[in-house]
Amino acid sequence: MSESRSAPGRTVGVRDVAALAGVSRQTVSRVLNDHPDVAPETKERVLAAMAELGYRMNNAARALGTRRSRTVGVLASDALQYGPSRSIAAIEASAREAGYWVSAAFADAGDAAAVVSAVDHLTAQGVEGIVVVAPHARTLDALDELRIGVPVVILHSSGRGSRGLSVDQVAGARLAVAALADAGHTRIAHLAGPADWLEAESRADGFAAELAARGLEPGPVIAGDWSAGSGYAATEAIRDSGVTAVFAANDQMALGLLGGLHEAGLSVPGDISVVGFDDIPDAAYYWPKLTTVRQDFDELARRAVAALIGGADAAASDLAPVAPVLVSRESVAAPR
Repeated sequence: MSESRSAPGRTVGVRDVAALAGVSRQTVSRVLNDHPDVAPETKERVLAAMAELGYRMNNAARALGTRRSRTVGVLASDALQYGPSRSIAAIEASAREAGYWVSAAFADAGDAAAVVSAVDHLTAQGVEGIVVVAPHARTLDALDELRIGVPVVILHSSGRGSRGLSVDQVAGARLAVAALADAGHTRIAHLAGPADWLEAESRADGFAAELAARGLEPGPVIAGDWSAGSGYAATEAIRDSGVTAVFAANDQMALGLLGGLHEAGLSVPGDISVVGFDDIPDAAYYWPKLTTVRQDFDELARRAVAALIGGADAAASDLAPVAPVLVSRESVAAPR
């Protein structure tokens, strides 16, 4: 099998693979669909023929033959933010590893009609399930009104709903506050994310819960919008509050705050310690290197795809919250 036996410029089909491997087209189809009733040596011969001929499976043709599209739909909003965009990439990789394709549709979280249209777009393609990357309550409210007809898993929902799947945001926020409190800080502020984001709400809840558990006074909460600019704009309020530490609800806001504090003549962590959330790749190169809470988006995506493929029989562990991890760097020190 040293030379391809297909004609130049012609698309290689199942018939060509079957002829080269010396098997029937039905056998090739069984190999393509992971049918158990194929002898290992026969499967190896078919796969070798596919490799030699450069055969590429036609998903549409396969769907016609099996009545399964092997496609996962992704409905997303706010895909430009780090968490959702990272999740979408991880879902595609996890689905591909499981032998599935991904079809994505995007909708404005505040537009119920756009959410409905996106769902219709995905179901019209015969997707076998939908992962909703929906950090907003508004998106979930719109979905609650629909009968979708295929399994649905909702990411970044902070545990809302029976098919919601997320990193444990409350636990992550408590890790961040605990790192500051363990360093000796008692006056801690929270630079919060937008109020209409479920994860921002959960992180604020975790901030308050950890302070209460330690008997510390509630710290000031300053609203941000996830951007570095909003972190920078919060500098004056944080400086004037008299706190010695800040838990920023994401790393981008922490970055803006670090810049603003530097311009204000304050040292991090000498004067104010800062902890972020997400552990974006750049966080290890901030100045100072940022202590933050890492979310395992790859594991989140793996569980989402496993839950969809498993359907009603999906393991309960696949829908359990993913545990966050504190990543300690150089932006936290004891207060002066």
